[in-house]
Amino acid sequence: KGLITIITAGTADIPVAEEAAATARLMGSRIETIFDVGVAGLHRLLDNMEQIHKARVLIVVAGMEGALASVVGGLVSQPIVAVPTSIGYGASFGGISALLTMLNSCATGIAVVNIDNGFGAGCMAHRINLLGETTNE
Repeated sequence: KGLITIITAGTADIPVAEEAAATARLMGSRIETIFDVGVAGLHRLLDNMEQIHKARVLIVVAGMEGALASVVGGLVSQPIVAVPTSIGYGASFGGISALLTMLNSCATGIAVVNIDNGFGAGCMAHRINLLGETTNE
C-alpha cells in the first residue's frame, strides 16, 4: 500500500490527526506525520516537501482559518483529505471558519470532512490509498 502523510497546522490539531492516523493504520495503511507546519511559519512546511511528495494521499488538519489545506493543495498533485478542527481563538466559530475556508479552496484535489472528524479522514484516505489495488475488502 502507498503512504498516507498527515500534516497539521499547529500542535493543538494533533489529537484529531492522531485519530486519523490510528484509523488508517488499523485499516492497513502506512502512516507518516508532520506536525506544526502551519501558514504562520510557512518555511516549516517547505522544509518537509520531500517527505510530503512521497505520500500517495495527504490528510491536512487545521483549525483557525484552515488555510493550510489550500496552501498544500497548491504545492502537490496528490489527493488531500482536509480536516477542519474546532481549535482556534478569535472568530474561528468552533471550526466553522476553517470548514468554510477548506470548502471554498481554489486549489484542486481537496475533499473536506466535517469538523474534528479524524476518523472519517482516516477512512477516506485509506480508501483512496487502496485505489488501483485488487482487494475484496
